[in-house]
Amino acid sequence: MPSRARLIISAFVLLLAALIGTYALLVGQVGVNGGGTGIALVGGPFSLTDHTGRRVTEKDFLGKYMLMFFGYTYCPDVCPTELQVMTAALEQMGPAANRIQPIFVTIDPQRDTPDVMKSYVENFGAGLIGLTGTPAEIAAMAKAYRVYYAKAGKTGSADYLMDHPATIYLMGPDGRFAKHFNYTVDAAKLAEGIAAAMPASP
Repeated sequence: MPSRARLIISAFVLLLAALIGTYALLVGQVGVNGGGTGIALVGGPFSLTDHTGRRVTEKDFLGKYMLMFFGYTYCPDVCPTELQVMTAALEQMGPAANRIQPIFVTIDPQRDTPDVMKSYVENFGAGLIGLTGTPAEIAAMAKAYRVYYAKAGKTGSADYLMDHPATIYLMGPDGRFAKHFNYTVDAAKLAEGIAAAMPASP
């Protein structure tokens, strides 16, 4: 397949995944029966393994904002780009970034073991936490966060790709959804958006 055609297909798949993710967020906000709740039904309890092999739950992050991205370590471009944007945004925020925990959740637990995650997250600053788990645990968390993902390309080989949205989630200190950012956001806009969603520290 010509490289131009591959790029067009990849762009279409990424756009479709982003639209699915945005639709899921909107459904959570307005409710399936059309009644507005004002609260996005995104997030919830989880139990996963971090990149050091330690079991963690959502309770371990209470009191801090969670800046979350769902992806995988074999991702050729979108995931490293978004993680670099997250890292740069937090650096721009200065001391305020101490209130935020950046988190990278894999949607490819088959390949992303804790050791693989450890080597990967070290490329994006010391503060990034990588989370993995069993396929069932990842599926449960993805469902709670309304994250679509699926194998793509050569699904029968070891070098398969994954379709997934490129959405960054900001969860509040209470674990509730605060805001999301789309793929087009740059570091400056992300830092600005995070700051706007955070009330002044007491």
